[in-house]
Amino acid sequence: MPARRKLILASLAALLAGATLLGAYHWFQQRYIRPFDTQPTLFSGAGLQLPAGLAGPGAIRLVHFWDPACPCNVGNQQHLAELLARFAPLGVQFFAVQKPASQGRLPATLQALRPLAMPPGAEALPASPAVAIWDRQGRLAYFGPYSEGAVCSSANSFIEPVLQALVDGRPVQATQTLAQGCYCPWRADSRAPASTLAGAGP
Repeated sequence: MPARRKLILASLAALLAGATLLGAYHWFQQRYIRPFDTQPTLFSGAGLQLPAGLAGPGAIRLVHFWDPACPCNVGNQQHLAELLARFAPLGVQFFAVQKPASQGRLPATLQALRPLAMPPGAEALPASPAVAIWDRQGRLAYFGPYSEGAVCSSANSFIEPVLQALVDGRPVQATQTLAQGCYCPWRADSRAPASTLAGAGP
């Protein structure tokens, strides 16, 4: 009888632990996880330009488009800090454009990004976080997300290869990108896309 009682108690303890884990997972899912949107987002840089004071030949210029209210910034900001540490010493200039009418500040690790007023064409951007990169001749070389998928890091980033190619003097032409991941709408009339792991996306 004692052995049977131990078995029953062990089974009850396992069920209780399982129920606790399931409850914690559902809480996490409701708070932080959203399903992927079945429709990928098209990032198009058509019409996007640098402001007159920055346009033309010069340094490689990276412009970070962000919305303080977007939960997808969390993982992206760590990745952006790594990009800043790696490429700023190589002469790449980093700027940030904040979504109009939004309130918030970049974290201390990104204070080196120079704030930039809305450049021409930026009002039509589809989503953020997004990045635009102009080469040394002042041509738009890349526009799109930092990565595709649930998380954003140097392992799955689109940005490191683009910046490295430009630093090495190789041409890049990638101004339209179709991607699926954690993005928030930029335009006021955009349908809010669903996102994955909104606390840790690109």
